[in-house]
Amino acid sequence: MRVILISGLSGSGKSVALKLMEDLGFFCVDNLPLELLPQLVTLYQAKPGITDLAVCLDMRTRISQQYFLPMLDAIQHSVGQFDVLFLEAQEHELLHRFSETRRRHPLTNDNCTLEEALTYEREWLMPLRERSHVIDTTLLTTPKLRQYITAWVGLPNRNLQIVFESFGFKHGMPSDADFMFDVRSLPNPHYEKDLRRLTGIDEPIQRYFSGYPQVQEMIDDIATFLHKWLPSIDMENRSYVTVAIGCTGGQHRSVYIVEALAQIFQDRDVLIRHRQL
Repeated sequence: MRVILISGLSGSGKSVALKLMEDLGFFCVDNLPLELLPQLVTLYQAKPGITDLAVCLDMRTRISQQYFLPMLDAIQHSVGQFDVLFLEAQEHELLHRFSETRRRHPLTNDNCTLEEALTYEREWLMPLRERSHVIDTTLLTTPKLRQYITAWVGLPNRNLQIVFESFGFKHGMPSDADFMFDVRSLPNPHYEKDLRRLTGIDEPIQRYFSGYPQVQEMIDDIATFLHKWLPSIDMENRSYVTVAIGCTGGQHRSVYIVEALAQIFQDRDVLIRHRQL
């Protein structure tokens, strides 16, 4: 079993790291009372199917260093691999991040300013930092930080999943789309009496669209756009990207084009979703 402990200064990117670990297949726990960490490790060592565990630790645990470091030594000897990832940033950047997000540092109170809390936190965590892999996030964007952590973990990036989603504008636009294409300008089989009750999956509808070159042009244009930009999205270490195709009712044109695009990108991890079917 592999256990990764994520720690570091508040505001340095621990939440980003923990979410990435989840994307990489780790079972993740945030803000666990540190006294329970040995029991958690023991529990999941006995669970089938769980081989990787990531736990995020910060100052909210307020645990004694005299107890903390020996406990980590004991865990290291009980699992196959134990690593500690420590994230930090320069003070001016942390002050900017807290000011920008309006979040409260866990140590601040009426008698402790943000600057004082950051200083105390850095001092308290120094013994842990000395036995950790340290990443300074001062100048790192979120995608770059995810790349650094993925490389350190040593696991291959999970393939980017492409979600092709058809929908009807009259039912409302999807809020989760990364890219949205409107295909209402294409010929509409809704006005053909024999085709109205069918959908873009049915063969008569497919034959109907095959007679219109502009339908294939639309498919080719969308595919060309995706082929151009998917490599850049891959570099962001994202888990999935949603491509929404919309027509009026979400029954014919959008469904047909989603199915055609899924066929073009069949060599990738593809998920098809028809919202109105």
